[in-house]
Amino acid sequence: MQIAKLAFMVTAVASPALAQEAERVTFPSADGQTTLAGYVFMPTTPSGRMPAVVMMHGRAGAYSSAAKGRYDASTMSQRHRMWGTLWAANGYVAVLVDGFGPRGYPAGFPRFSYENRPDVVNEVTVRPLDAYGALTWLRTRKDIAPDRIGLQGWSNGGSATLAAMAAGEGLAPPTSLQGFSAALVFYAGCRLRGRFDAGYRPYAPSRVFHGTADEEVSSRRCQALVESGRKAGGDIEITLYPGATHGFDDPGPARQNLPANRSAKDDATERALRFFAERLAAPRP
Repeated sequence: MQIAKLAFMVTAVASPALAQEAERVTFPSADGQTTLAGYVFMPTTPSGRMPAVVMMHGRAGAYSSAAKGRYDASTMSQRHRMWGTLWAANGYVAVLVDGFGPRGYPAGFPRFSYENRPDVVNEVTVRPLDAYGALTWLRTRKDIAPDRIGLQGWSNGGSATLAAMAAGEGLAPPTSLQGFSAALVFYAGCRLRGRFDAGYRPYAPSRVFHGTADEEVSSRRCQALVESGRKAGGDIEITLYPGATHGFDDPGPARQNLPANRSAKDDATERALRFFAERLAAPRP
């Protein structure tokens, strides 16, 4: 009964912004050499300085597998569109960062290709700089509350989010006032190229979500990373979903036909909404 109620809440909240198309923008990465593409989801009734969410896509990129060479807002993947619409409906300005397209890989990478991906899209040393580029760009906007910006990532983008929250390569460890105010991490690869084997500690509250039946990355490794972060005094927690797979929040039937994924999607979505509402002080409809 509880899960059904949460699913209804998410559907009802998301519907007001469904007709709004994301706006394509460009801004520099903090790497100092790449001009990134971003897709901005705006609340239907903008008001004052609003909180914001930076979204980091996974290894498949920002676009649908059916894009067929057309890479723009119209071919954005349904998962990213769903989350961007949901954040906008809840009063946030959300921006999906395309870090692969500007570097020549708009279609992303296939499963189990990790060892063969170019270093130009390294999720520990490069992609965190893209997240901070988006953060800097958002803070130039007069409609954004500069101290209320969260970070969310999926899969490879989740790994980038974890690295960014510990300060990425070339970045001094920021505080929650200088950097992101909070982070959401969905089924990340938590090996992080061994960078944090000696210990991990996020500088701002972070929440991790992972399915125990994930067929691409290890939930146990993420548990260990979270435990390391907690022992170091970090505000980080993990929620594990028994039987849920990689990409459990993808709204398509391929994932949602599995009951464990449906339950995980509903619960993680509600937890994410509540967490950012608490940390970013966004009004709830």
